[in-house]
Amino acid sequence: MIEINQVGKSYFSRSGNVDAIGDVNIVIEKGEFVSIVGPSGCGKSTLLHIIAGFESATSGQINVDGRPVERGSVPAGLGYIFQKDTVLPWKRVRENIGLGLQFRGVAGEAREERINSLLRLADLEEFGDAFPHQLSGGMRRRVALLMTLACDPQILLLDEPFGALDTHMRTLLHKELMAIWREMHQTVVLVTHDLDEAITLSDRIIVLSRPPSRVLLDHRVEIPHPRDVFTIRDTEEFAEHFRTIWRVLGEEFRQGANNETKGDRL
Repeated sequence: MIEINQVGKSYFSRSGNVDAIGDVNIVIEKGEFVSIVGPSGCGKSTLLHIIAGFESATSGQINVDGRPVERGSVPAGLGYIFQKDTVLPWKRVRENIGLGLQFRGVAGEAREERINSLLRLADLEEFGDAFPHQLSGGMRRRVALLMTLACDPQILLLDEPFGALDTHMRTLLHKELMAIWREMHQTVVLVTHDLDEAITLSDRIIVLSRPPSRVLLDHRVEIPHPRDVFTIRDTEEFAEHFRTIWRVLGEEFRQGANNETKGDRL
């Protein structure tokens, strides 16, 4: 579904070129849930932007469903959830959810039926006529997710969508997301700084190195679905996956901290 072939990304600055992404190769199959983790500044979100066509790669190529991605042209069937929700405060919940359908020309009963089914899916039926300021932070995140799901994306890109939420609300949204993914069978790519979150949700976890980034580990999470997001962290399976990934990810963090300390001394 997504092929990332020798992708690199450099930025120009007054001090010269800055290599954010070095040489990244990843293949994501249809229906997989893949998380990307790595140190700050390793290009996780930038890679997501390149997949979506928001930015261009300096080198290499990304194909989505067999077609090359070009900057300024979002691949067909792709949905994107940003770090901050994009809910419009002056519109009611059901109006926000129906925006994409409206732009696609879906009207009348068909649009209302789709909106109502999504409200049921996210347990928001009672809040369809509420305004965003009347919702909790977690509810707003659910509405933002439904706005993207309304147009039936086959690929869902998530850029740290739950990072600002507390543990309780984040766990509830993990449960909602897993239920939606099992029902709608999208290909999902999640960028996160939370390793617990990545293991809880993912089929695979990609660990990127410090910049210029490359793939250090492509780890498959062999925990059967459906998963209980409230108890999975207590299992030995979870702990073993965490230890395996942390041996690689933690070493990257340690080396980065050592380099910063050396820089301070100089």
